[in-house]
Amino acid sequence: MRLLTHSGFFLCFSIASLSVGQADEPDTLLFSDDFERSESQEQKDEIGNGWGSNSRKRAQGNKQVDLRNGAMYISIHETADHAVSVTHPAEFTNGTVRLKFMLEDEADSLGLNFADLKHKKVWAGHLFVARISTKDVQLQDLKTGNMDLEIRKQRQAKTLTNAQKEMLKTKAVRKKHVLSTGKWHELQIDIIDRKISLQIDGKAVSQFSSDGIAHPTKRLLRLSVPRNAVVDEVRVYRKGKLSAK
Repeated sequence: MRLLTHSGFFLCFSIASLSVGQADEPDTLLFSDDFERSESQEQKDEIGNGWGSNSRKRAQGNKQVDLRNGAMYISIHETADHAVSVTHPAEFTNGTVRLKFMLEDEADSLGLNFADLKHKKVWAGHLFVARISTKDVQLQDLKTGNMDLEIRKQRQAKTLTNAQKEMLKTKAVRKKHVLSTGKWHELQIDIIDRKISLQIDGKAVSQFSSDGIAHPTKRLLRLSVPRNAVVDEVRVYRKGKLSAK
């Protein structure tokens, strides 16, 4: 099922990193996972290697993450009241995320949500997100947009002003991009200062600049899956020095 051998994977991306990194500030690998392990049972999530999920709180403890065939299969349970969220600590200011993913149905999608739970001015630490579907890609600033606590409160109360509604339109960009289902794709996301850039299968797809992306410390990576997605070969890199806490 894999597109590249592990040695080929690292060779390909070590070359790519030369173009996105800084010569005097080499990338530092924060964590990696190839999911080449088995679980002791099949009733509850047992991801390991520092991963967590929201299955206990949002899906009555039912299993939503399955490790098989050397990959992580994420599928929302029928009892769930929220998209599946699979989390891993990843602390950096500027960095890169690389992974392989597969969407098996046209209605499937995968979101990469970057968060800081220590930042209390936004809902649940949401900073910004990249969402990939079979039809398009969306990049969105959540910190200064929908997840700002005051904005969220007004959205729920339906009291947003026209000026606020217009402002929120500037906090996201959506670009059409058709993906084949049932096939592995390679994703790379680069975060540099206030800019996020996204590549799929080695080709630039979208980029977006906004103040929320420049949040000084991204502490948590959330994989957000409303239906189903398969993920493998996750790599998270930090560029330069770690920001002050």
